[in-house]
Parts: sequence; C-alpha cells; structure tokens
Amino acid sequence: MRRGHQLRRRHRPPLRPRHNSPVAVAEPAVASTPDARLRESQLGEDWVLRPWLLGGLLALCGLAVHLLLETDSAEPEAWRAAGAAFFGFGGVSLAFALTELRLRSSLLFALLIGLVMAGLAYHATRSLDHYAGEEFAFAAGVFFTLLALPLFQAGFHRTRFATDYRETHFHVWGDAVCGGGAFAFMGLSWGLLYLLNELFNLVGIWLIGVLIAQDWFGWTFAGATFGAALGVLRNNLKVIGTLQNVVMLVFALLAVPLAVALLVFLLALAASGGAALWEATDAATPVLLACAAGAFILCNAVIRDTDETGSRNRVMLLAGAVLAAGILPLVVFAAISMGIRINQHGLSPERIWALIAIAVASAYGLAAWVALARGRRAGWSEGLRQANLRLAAGVCVLALILALPLWDFGSLSARNQVGRLASGKVQVAEFDFAALRWDFGDAGREALAELGRGEGEVAELARAAEAQTERPWDAFNRTPPRPAQEVAASLRVQPEDPALRALVLAHLRANPWICSELCVAVEQGRTADGRRNIVLVQRFGYERLVLGEASDQASLPEAVEAQSVELKPDSRVELREETVRRIYVDGQLMGGPALD
Repeated sequence: MRRGHQLRRRHRPPLRPRHNSPVAVAEPAVASTPDARLRESQLGEDWVLRPWLLGGLLALCGLAVHLLLETDSAEPEAWRAAGAAFFGFGGVSLAFALTELRLRSSLLFALLIGLVMAGLAYHATRSLDHYAGEEFAFAAGVFFTLLALPLFQAGFHRTRFATDYRETHFHVWGDAVCGGGAFAFMGLSWGLLYLLNELFNLVGIWLIGVLIAQDWFGWTFAGATFGAALGVLRNNLKVIGTLQNVVMLVFALLAVPLAVALLVFLLALAASGGAALWEATDAATPVLLACAAGAFILCNAVIRDTDETGSRNRVMLLAGAVLAAGILPLVVFAAISMGIRINQHGLSPERIWALIAIAVASAYGLAAWVALARGRRAGWSEGLRQANLRLAAGVCVLALILALPLWDFGSLSARNQVGRLASGKVQVAEFDFAALRWDFGDAGREALAELGRGEGEVAELARAAEAQTERPWDAFNRTPPRPAQEVAASLRVQPEDPALRALVLAHLRANPWICSELCVAVEQGRTADGRRNIVLVQRFGYERLVLGEASDQASLPEAVEAQSVELKPDSRVELREETVRRIYVDGQLMGGPALD
C-alpha cells in the first residue's frame, strides 16, 4: 500500500497555479535565439483584421490615385503625380509592412517611402525633359523601396548589421510570393467580375457593367482585391514559408544548366579571344548583366538562408559555387563591352546608369570571390550570406542617393560629346546632333545652340537639329545621321530651283527619317502668305508639305500611303489634273472613283 501510494504521488501532475497567484506571472524565460525570433516574427503576422484592413486601405489608395491622375491635360500636374506616388507606393509599403505589434513603426516607414517617392515623382513631372534620365532616377527610387521593405521587416533599423540573415531572406522571398499571389488573385477577381456581368446581363441587370465602365471603380476594385488577398497570405506565413522552399527548390534546379552554360560561354569566349563579344557590343552589356543577376539569384536559391536548409546535393553545391565565381567575369566582360561602346560613341545618360549598374554588380562579384577564397570548399556560403546583407544595405542607400535630384548626367554627357567633336575624335558626318536635341535635357540643347551660333557645316547641322519637331526614328538604334552630301544626292526637285532645293534640304536635315532612300519634291504652287506647297514623293507614298523661308516654318506633313512603286533616279514624276465620277447614296460617298 505504501509503495502504491508513493507511485501515485510520483506520477501526480504538477499543481497549476491560480490566475491570481503571483506564481502565474512567473513565466519561464525563453532564450532569445535566432530560431525563436524568426518563429515569433512568423507567428506575430497572424492578424484576423488584416485582410479587411489591407483591402480597405488599398481600395482607398487606388481611388485616391485615380482622382489625382484623372485630368484633362495630357500630362498631370506635378502635385498630382506626387500625390499619386505617395498613395501608391506608401499604401503598398504599408500593406506589406503592417503588423499588429508594430503599428507605429510601420506607419512611419510607409510615410517615409511615400514622401520619398512623391518627391521623386514631383521632380520628374515638373522637370519633364529639362533633365536627362529622370526615368532611371525614378527607377532607382523604386529599387530603394524594394530593398528597404524586407530590411525594415527584418528589423534592420534596430539591429543594423547584427540582423539575422534568415529573417531578411525570409521576408525577401515571402514578399515576392505574397505579392505574386495577390496579383494573381486580383486577376482572377477581374475574370469572375466579367463572368458575373455576362450572367446578370441575361436577366437584364446592368449594374456590374456600369461599374466596370467607370475608371474609379477599376482602381478601387483592383486595390481592394489585391489588399484582401495580400492580407490572407500574410496571415499564413507558415504556409508561405513552405511555398518558399518549393520555389527555391525549383530555382535551384535551374542552377545546374546555367552553370554549365556559363562555363561553355566563358571557354568559348576565351578561345575566340573575345572577338565574338566585341562584334556585338550593342546588346552585350544588358545580356551579360542579366546573366550575372540570374547567376546571383540561382546561387542564393542553392545556398538558401543556412547550411542546414541549403541544398546538400554535391552537384547543386558545385553549380552554386560555379555561379558565384562566374558573376565577376560576366560583369568584367560587360564593363569591357560598355567601355568599347563609350569609346566609340561617347557618354550618354543611359550609359552612365549602365556604368553604375556595372559597379554594383562588380561589388557582388567581388564579394562572391572573397567568400569562395575564404571558405574554399566548405563555409563559403555563410560568407556570401553575410556579404549579401551588407551589400543590400549599402545598395539601398546608394539607390536613394542616386534617385535624388543631385546629379545631371545630361550635362556630363553633353560636355563629353561636344569635346569629342571638338577634338576630332568623331567626324562631323557621324556626330549625333539629334541626341543633343532630345536625349540630354536642357544641357544638351544649350550645347546645341552654342554649336549653332558658329559657322560652317557643324553650325548648319546643329541648327537643323534644333529645328526638329520630333525624335528621328533611327535614333532608337543610335545610328549616326546620314551625311549631308548623301541626303542631297537622294533628293530631286521639280522644277529645279536652288532656293526650293535649299528649303527642302533644310527640312530633310531636321527630319532625317524622311527620304531615307530616294525622293522627289514637286512644287504645286504657293499659299496666300507666300509659302510653298510641295509634294514629297517616295517609294511607299507621298507627303504634302507647306514650307516657308526656313525649315522651322514647315507645317506638319500630311502623309498619304499609296501603292508601292519603284522610284528610280530617272523616273518621271508628274502631277495630273483628272476629272472623276463618284457614287453617292443619300448624299454620302460610296467607294472610290466610278469606272466608265
């Protein structure tokens, strides 16, 4: 009996303290380990009100964006663009960052992002084409937002470089998965809405169709559906974490073929002495940078956030190491390619931004090489993870600095281009005067005006570029304009009149996309104010022009497409007056001329 009593006492469950007992508040201490912090971060995201709050928040933001951008003018005022950027970027940032436990800090973060993007939008809209490369500066602001969001979610603003890499990695991929899922749900919601509209139309209910036709409803509905879906996904971050693993596993499968292709490319390039790359400098730089970015993403998909969660397959680990080592060679070749391009054609705002991208990619490539050198066969992945965190913070700050209106790359480019022309490094016939007119902002136009105040062929071509009313189409390929002698040789004037020829040539130089092969200018007569009516005949049709005593007095051409004919240098071009008969039904023209 005594032994049984002792056994019952030994297995008796411990007494539960009463709720009003002081013992009840003495909770056991929880070790503040990285696993515990990450687990608390994930569990803290579960918030019942989140889908409703985010749906309502983004619905109001969408409505605000519509009301601000709804204007009769072709371009919205600067304050309207700033307000739209504030509600758009600030609202989406708040939707991703908002948590029940960090309401104040989330609001402050979203306010900061909204103000930054509003300021950039205000400057870009107000400056219009006064500064060059404003779209790249705004894109840098967007890139800053994309980097700042996961850093804030991981608490980088509190812990600085002591931030756990796993939390940052988790939020980067979690935001990508949640954003993609919410966007997909928004698309499905629109599909369902259109289906319901067709269903209700069968019984004479037109309400949904009337709402769809309203612009304000589209913005509001898109914001509401995106926000609601995002709230649901953010409430299930445990499931999202599992989905992240699946996504990274799929990405890791691509690491092996990319690593093999990268090795083949580098070997082939070394065997050719780089000749294949130097002959394709137009597209080499963006392709090489894109491959370097792909190698970086897939390498991180292989190593993931810890050695325990990373791939343990030797083939994949080897592929990840090859990709990490291949980033820097790709960037070096991209830099050489861009250097050749700059040596050939000089600086431009786009090329300066490309140089910045190359510098950033070089930092990642060097970090990968340092991690491989220190870690050798084992341990290199942890060094690369820590480098990723530091580089992400540094690039985030750099993107913000570059986005601010502190730099005028158009002025730098214009000085470089004019210097190349003055030094004779580029011939006058090959100089792109249109780039100064359209691509370098006010600084380029000021340089062009300075050139136009001189004398000779340079001044003549500069004044012709100043008179351009739209960007030449061949400028998208950055091909140099045709020499003046070639333009003159392709033009025939009827009747032959030196004054008329000079007038038409001035117009062609200001609009170099016209008369790319052979054309004939036929004068029809003069207008009441003394200007000349001219028909410019080309192979694919003709244009009606009204030219004054200078090409900048030309009226907008009226292009007429016609049946393609073979226009030869000795072709006879004539204007004929013909009487035709046409058919009218109830006073309205039917078809073309009636045949006899």
